[in-house]
Amino acid sequence: MTGIEELGRRALADIAAADTPAALEQLRVALLGKGGSVTAQLKSLGALPAGERKAAGEAINRVRDAIGEALGARREALESAALDARLAGETVDVTLPGRNPGRGGLHPVSRTLERIAGIFGKLGYELADGPEIEDDWHNFEALNFPPHHPARAMHDTFYVSADGSGDRRLLRTHTSGVQVRYMQDLVAAGGKPPLRMIAAGKVYRSDSDQTHTPMFHQVEGLLVDEQASLADLKGTLVEFVRAFFERDFEMRFRPSYFPFTEPSAELDIAWQQPDGSTRWLEVLGCGMVHPSVLRNVGIDPERHTGFAFGLGVERFAMLRYGVDDLRSFFDNDVRFLRQFA
Repeated sequence: MTGIEELGRRALADIAAADTPAALEQLRVALLGKGGSVTAQLKSLGALPAGERKAAGEAINRVRDAIGEALGARREALESAALDARLAGETVDVTLPGRNPGRGGLHPVSRTLERIAGIFGKLGYELADGPEIEDDWHNFEALNFPPHHPARAMHDTFYVSADGSGDRRLLRTHTSGVQVRYMQDLVAAGGKPPLRMIAAGKVYRSDSDQTHTPMFHQVEGLLVDEQASLADLKGTLVEFVRAFFERDFEMRFRPSYFPFTEPSAELDIAWQQPDGSTRWLEVLGCGMVHPSVLRNVGIDPERHTGFAFGLGVERFAMLRYGVDDLRSFFDNDVRFLRQFA
């Protein structure tokens, strides 16, 4: 036992010389582990005479505690040195030119949506949203679609569920259901017209060719007031078309039919062809809100009138950017999309 102090001095010197966490751990095991030299000293206490055990035990404990403190201090020093070395190696020179990761850009359909919403936002129209999986009442019934209307047929509408009660769920065929929900919420909250809103988002129809896709984007607008007129509708849409294309057009409102508006019209513009000729091109549908639609949402059609309009976002994008195939918007061809970045 007289060698415990010498064992402690050697151990402290070895700990101070350890230059890696692994070497330090080896020393800990060799000194304080189950088979370590200090542990062996503790185990040998039982063989000493009773009068010597106390002093020997105190000496061994002092050495053991000193070794433990030295191991902890050396471990912290090694970890701190490793951290400093890592920070030095990972230092960024802020004076170097920055790395350019490459810039993305908005999809042309997103650009068109933002442009349309921005124009109508300046006219005081609120942007509203609604579910893409709609029920039959909001998508058809509330909008004055009779049961025999062709749009209810399976060849035009994607039905996703039906139960015995006839409550059919479907992928919305237009964003008009958002208009219905908007008016319902207004009335339920105790509000009343005037109101101005547009509904933008994806719609779905079973149709696919060079100018149609099963999913496309639509923007529909609605204004309801006490004295809304067809003249207000025409003035609004003429200014919108001019603002969107940033040019003037010869335009005409051609009589048409929609179940939810009466009278109804299509807005045509005189579009110049690549060969220099001009042809009439339909760009959107519109009309005065049918009294039945107002009545279905709790608005008195004897007091309030309104107008509504709807347009295909992809069609406006095709015209603005000179795209001749609708499918290009959904092919994810980087060569095509890079033009709009």
